[in-house]
Amino acid sequence: MLTLRRSEQRGYADHGWLQSFHSFSFADYYDQAHMGFGPLRVINDDYIAAGRGFGTHGHRDMEIVTYVLDGALSHKDSLGNGATILPGDVQRMSAGRGIMHSEANEEKAGQTHLLQIWIEPIEKGLRPSYEQKNFSEADKRGVLRLVASPDGREGSVTIHADANLRVGLFDGEEHAELALNPARKAYVHIARGAAVVNGHALNTGDALKLEGETALQIEQGQQAEVLVFDLAA
Repeated sequence: MLTLRRSEQRGYADHGWLQSFHSFSFADYYDQAHMGFGPLRVINDDYIAAGRGFGTHGHRDMEIVTYVLDGALSHKDSLGNGATILPGDVQRMSAGRGIMHSEANEEKAGQTHLLQIWIEPIEKGLRPSYEQKNFSEADKRGVLRLVASPDGREGSVTIHADANLRVGLFDGEEHAELALNPARKAYVHIARGAAVVNGHALNTGDALKLEGETALQIEQGQQAEVLVFDLAA
């Protein structure tokens, strides 16, 4: 079964310094029909103004993946980590039994555009931890590159969840196919550009849910950056 959700159907919040599109219920946006998908709980498509950011705040029992599309995001946390997340970086923060952190666009001009992703962990009360790796454009060009997985295989970051995240860049004749386990779920998010996924034309911000499917096909990309989640049912 394929379920299409267009970008304009997402929740939206304008905080002045932050514009955020919510794929699933989050903060003041509530939609009983979109509470998550398998262990995937949040995809926030965030635009942060220069010199602004999220002050220190806490999380518990969540795997948080940050993927920067444009600009740069600074990160500081209660584990002592301090880093700058750039386009192509995948940051994983396991909140576990509790972590405090802050994030900001410290540039003097220009927005930072990022995806913040929350995935429910397989176990609560884990020790908080942090990991960050870069995946170049060449790594993702015309393929679905594994960037996050439960076992860190293929050089991906390790998430403590029954989920795998792949990212691919597709333009022109570039295409990819991925075998799916029909007993699991898959979720496709178009971060930018456009592509045809299993026969459906998707544009920036659009998503496709797949249940009971055996294969995923991505083709006819137009400067597309595509995230594909393989998820426990």
